[in-house]
Amino acid sequence: MNNFSHFEEAESIDMPSKKHSLAQTNLTILFGNDERFTPFVELSLDATAIDLSQFYIKAKDELVPDISVYLEPPVDQQDDFLAFDEMRVTKIPDLAIEVLSPKQAITDLLAKIKAYFALGVRSCWLVMPSVEVINIYSQGKKQTFDMNDTEVVDKVLDVHLPIAKVFRMPCH
Repeated sequence: MNNFSHFEEAESIDMPSKKHSLAQTNLTILFGNDERFTPFVELSLDATAIDLSQFYIKAKDELVPDISVYLEPPVDQQDDFLAFDEMRVTKIPDLAIEVLSPKQAITDLLAKIKAYFALGVRSCWLVMPSVEVINIYSQGKKQTFDMNDTEVVDKVLDVHLPIAKVFRMPCH
């Protein structure tokens, strides 16, 4: 199998949809509008500190959440943020968000969430756009929020987001 075929195969497993993209974009905007947080989309995290195979994850040394959220940006104070660009970030985010794509298995994302906690992530969200549900995992607990709730509440990071703004198109 050539590299191109392998790439196509890998991409077909995690093929984002319009609802996936909307939820990811809306969450990035919502966190970006809160000055306490710095969100990053598709940021590669250095996972060499743990053995990912124990979580049945095929990746060897990195994990890439759909959204990584930091209370403090992952930059060294000595570095000029624009001059130094990391391919793989060593500072682990406070929050990792995974948005379920139509062709992804929930069990694969739950395995990634376990790996995120092993790396030191404080809170993880599993966002399921097709059913408009968000599960928040933290401190060994799971909370589920759906469109019957007015907001998503992450007590670990003191986050309160209107759930409708995650799944709906913004009105202009």
